[in-house]
Amino acid sequence: MTDDITNMEIVIRPIGFVRCAIKKPFASAECAEDDIKGRMEKIRERNNIVKELVSELVISPDFGEEIFEGIEEFSHILVLYWPHLLPPERRNLKQVHPLGRKDLPKRGIFATCSPARPNSVLVSAVRLLSRDKNILKVKGFEAVDGSPIIAIKPYVQTYHGAENPKVPGWMQKIRKELDG
Repeated sequence: MTDDITNMEIVIRPIGFVRCAIKKPFASAECAEDDIKGRMEKIRERNNIVKELVSELVISPDFGEEIFEGIEEFSHILVLYWPHLLPPERRNLKQVHPLGRKDLPKRGIFATCSPARPNSVLVSAVRLLSRDKNILKVKGFEAVDGSPIIAIKPYVQTYHGAENPKVPGWMQKIRKELDG
């Protein structure tokens, strides 16, 4: 194993794409920097829309239907996808104010849920509603229409769920504001 693996090239090809009503990425910068209440209201509205949104994961028929064997037995799946509309310059960010909020201290990109990261592989746990041949219908997926899908895995709480996860105070503050 080499210490300089950052020069290694990894090729990942999409297995399909997302079909949904979200046509552009959510921009938390749509509000004035000091309008925290307005920013949080926009995020809350977006979260409420996403929670009820039904999307289709269109997987290439080249994989055949056997690739889905048994997936309907799971209520939820993990979808790994690529935010294809993220501007390339955002992939070089090292720190951000969470949700663009200047009232919160900057954090390293790996300590946030920002899609802006060196390798912008995103993951979401979503409810699996149904399958029709090579198309999975899911609920609660925040991806933008046309997002390339990299992988799908079943969500297994005992395997993927952590017991008593620790969350920093600033994240708890955001959750409380979004829930209230």
